[in-house]
Amino acid sequence: MCGFAGIIDFGRRTGEQTLRATVARMANTLCHRGPDDAGIWTDPAAGIALGHRRLSILDLSPAGHQPMVSPGGRYVIAFNGEIYNYEQLRRELDQVTTCPISFRGHSDTEVMLAAFEQWGVQRAICRMNGMFAFALWDRSGRTLYLGRDRLGEKPLYYGWVGKNFLFGSELKALRCHPDFTAVINRDALALYMRHNCIPAPHTIYEGIFKLPPASILAVSADHPDASTPVPYWSLKLAIEHASAQSFSGTEREAVEELDKLLRDAVRIRMLADVPLGAFLSGGIDSSTVVALMQAQSERPVKTFTIGSYELDHDEARPARAVAHHLGTDHTELYVTPTEALTVIPRLPEIYDEPFADLSQVVSVLIAELARKHVTVALSGDGGDEVFGGYNRHIWHKRIWDSVKWAPRTVRAAAATTIRQFSPAKWQTIFETLSPVLPSSLKHQQFGYKLHKLAEVLPVSDPWAMYFTLVSHWLEPQSIVLGSKEPETLLTRADKWPQFPDFVQQMIFLDSATYLPDDILTKVDRATMAVSLEARVPLLDHRVVEFAWRLPKPLKVHNGQGKVILRRVLQQYVAPELTDRPKSGFGIPLDAWLRGPLRDWAESLLDETRLRNEGFFKPQPIREHWSNHLAANCDLQYHVWDVLMFEAWYASQRQSKPRTESVQAVTSCSLN
Repeated sequence: MCGFAGIIDFGRRTGEQTLRATVARMANTLCHRGPDDAGIWTDPAAGIALGHRRLSILDLSPAGHQPMVSPGGRYVIAFNGEIYNYEQLRRELDQVTTCPISFRGHSDTEVMLAAFEQWGVQRAICRMNGMFAFALWDRSGRTLYLGRDRLGEKPLYYGWVGKNFLFGSELKALRCHPDFTAVINRDALALYMRHNCIPAPHTIYEGIFKLPPASILAVSADHPDASTPVPYWSLKLAIEHASAQSFSGTEREAVEELDKLLRDAVRIRMLADVPLGAFLSGGIDSSTVVALMQAQSERPVKTFTIGSYELDHDEARPARAVAHHLGTDHTELYVTPTEALTVIPRLPEIYDEPFADLSQVVSVLIAELARKHVTVALSGDGGDEVFGGYNRHIWHKRIWDSVKWAPRTVRAAAATTIRQFSPAKWQTIFETLSPVLPSSLKHQQFGYKLHKLAEVLPVSDPWAMYFTLVSHWLEPQSIVLGSKEPETLLTRADKWPQFPDFVQQMIFLDSATYLPDDILTKVDRATMAVSLEARVPLLDHRVVEFAWRLPKPLKVHNGQGKVILRRVLQQYVAPELTDRPKSGFGIPLDAWLRGPLRDWAESLLDETRLRNEGFFKPQPIREHWSNHLAANCDLQYHVWDVLMFEAWYASQRQSKPRTESVQAVTSCSLN
């Protein structure tokens, strides 16, 4: 796992010394991604420079140093990630090449380069099983290739700054280029206010983009302006192909096939020349990963959990039970609210652009815990998106079928009635009744979920219900001055595969949007901030493609999600250890915003400050803040979105005065 950055100076105005110094400065902003080694490669005649920071995982020797030149000398690469099937590819290369390739070491980077030389860029990528982002310079074709893995586990940013084409693993690498002007992209800011993250290809800066997952961008030295990302794999096409080859075996055979695929996905992700472990929450996903790790390990797997006596949704106890059952070498850390609060000021630097998934705090804490013991940690992320595990997958159809018969006016009146009581009041009522309720009706954060239900009751169709569920601010362009919310995959039904029911549609949309833009961003930044590599076996593309061959009842059935994944896990862990209401390790943000975080929040939400910056209409934000303080409704997530932008914006202005807000749009009312 590493970080890289680079420049192509198409004006050819930069001397070699300046080129090297600039790319070194860009790469050094990523030293947290690669603390073990640094390297620079330049070709002044072509105007290109590559910088690399290395976190040594495979082949710890100097033979793994990057940027690396291919055996034939044609390609130079800077690479972030892992190619898990590199040993298989190396054997294939030995069989197809006329003379044996003289490898200097045993790194996957060398195998990648040899594969590019043998098969070409796109054909080689299609053979690779891994998480990756890379910059590959073709010295013969005078072309730069930027590539990203299928599901979007590893990040890659790019854009034009004058006559310079910049690229890197994080935005901070591009920001430190001397010609970079950080103009805020208001349209992207509107997307952020809806989704609490910024979807690819957009970024918070005008003219800078995220490379979409499963795509290649080729930048020609001769025709640089003609560059457009081209997909080499498509989840939509994979689903359509899977539908044409749907699994026809029994449920038992499906469980056996998935178990076989997952075992191999876990096995190849356990290859490392450094200490390795896993995150364990005690839920279905992480327990499955750890169970399959332990089944293939000769020693106890190191597992890590964060717990708290005071924070909501403590996962330590169920995780401890699973760890004891599997016999892992388990470490848990009980954190105090004070320790969790200390993470918040660091979030703008860690996430590098506005990002407001509240679980980011806990992600940083558990990454810090694991890094004290290991350099690689396997994670259970992706299970909800691949196998249908979110509450919206399970309850969406039932709720819609229950309310669609009623006129929208009646449903709107019911929503108004629900809002008469605050989420806290509803939570108190629920907890009073909880002892007599069946387990199927027991849910974490009942009050918040009931208010979320009130939001969707008046909608007109199943898609509108889903879109509301995955939105924070429902009309963000009315909040962000001078913005027009761009289209995304969520608003382009013509880009969706066709399904007979909307449950499968939601699973697809979550996999293609929420997974890379939120979940995987959260995991990558939290782990790499402490130089920890996270690997995600459930997102092996073979597993994803197989999951789409399965009938829906093996994913969502009778009010239960991830049905087949549960069946696999039951072969290793007793169901009573993992079957419990879906939850997460959360922080009591609503109470903290009224308590220890209130002064901090007040300063960021100050009306004069908001007005002077000119990004937001102050009035609705101040109303949300006042209502939250009065506990009239649960608006912590809406407020957190604004706070994370404001904290990020303040940090950028402190680190680089060139950040420009673009003057407040005078045609818009600030009230």
